[in-house]
Amino acid sequence: MAGRILPFGMALPVIQAPMAGGGSTPAMAGAVSRAGGLGFIAAGYRSAKAVRDDIAAVREQTGEPFGVNVFVPQPQAADRAAVARYREELAPEAERYGVALPENPAWDDDEWAEKVDLLVAERVPVSGFTFGCPPPEVVTRLQEAGSVVVITVSSPAEAVAAAEAGADALSVQGIGAGGHQTTFLPPPPSWEPPTDLAELVAQVRQVVDLPLAAAGGIMDGAGIAAVLSAGAVAAQLGTAFLRCPESGAHPVHKAALVDPGFTETAFTRAFTGRTARGLANRFMAEHEASVPLCYPQVHHLTKGLRRAAAEQGDPHGMNLWAGWNYRGIRDLPAARLVEILIQETEAALA
Repeated sequence: MAGRILPFGMALPVIQAPMAGGGSTPAMAGAVSRAGGLGFIAAGYRSAKAVRDDIAAVREQTGEPFGVNVFVPQPQAADRAAVARYREELAPEAERYGVALPENPAWDDDEWAEKVDLLVAERVPVSGFTFGCPPPEVVTRLQEAGSVVVITVSSPAEAVAAAEAGADALSVQGIGAGGHQTTFLPPPPSWEPPTDLAELVAQVRQVVDLPLAAAGGIMDGAGIAAVLSAGAVAAQLGTAFLRCPESGAHPVHKAALVDPGFTETAFTRAFTGRTARGLANRFMAEHEASVPLCYPQVHHLTKGLRRAAAEQGDPHGMNLWAGWNYRGIRDLPAARLVEILIQETEAALA
């Protein structure tokens, strides 16, 4: 990919998306970075101490740049009565899986301050943020520590807000992305998110002059070439790496991704109280209509159910996050996947 200017210290325009909840591992991040892409550690749902250990593990594998992605805290306000009603609805699920539901799942900030301090202290090469826009003073602290700050956005309005906060680059997330949508600002009434990721990249390119990575349903070199042609400098892939041997995804999740019994993905809030895309299953069908918009309270309410379902081998009680083009998934080591993706991209661009 000679001649392309990449802002993250990468040799190749491939970023391994941070997948919180176990999908991303230090082994995966290290393999992708060694291969010339940019590997990412997912700090979400992990303690600052665990993330520090993950950073050390990646640095033992490679001296190449890598990233750490942090969740921006969500508003504390929540409808406790709605969460209580949802808890009552989930009582049969608790009985099914033999677990106890928490009485009053609480809000938390996922150790926000501790993780920001950690990124500064560790001088992490790339600091990523999702679910919101970090305050300008946080962005400045990280930049002064030598970190490139990347903020995930899902609309031109969010891109402008992130640029105003001082971001060095943006990750543009389309609606085809697996896992949680980053959306943090209400879109203008006249704007609809395009189904084509390349179109979204082009829209963001019109309002900000920052390097853009593009994420959402990319599984092969043709998808990478499309977003590069639209103005991105790199593509970010998550689902494509889920069946790599370095992936930490649960074996039940990995199996579901190639199970013909699963036929589509859909958006759901049923597992966490925040919109995310995953393989459509029983839990989503039965509970989507009544779940309140309360993250992370719903996440804490259901995590025991999800864990038990995984342990019992039941994919219909789990959050099977996946992008909408998941059928293109390949069983390859992460470094080999990066190599093939670049070969395909070069062929498509040619």
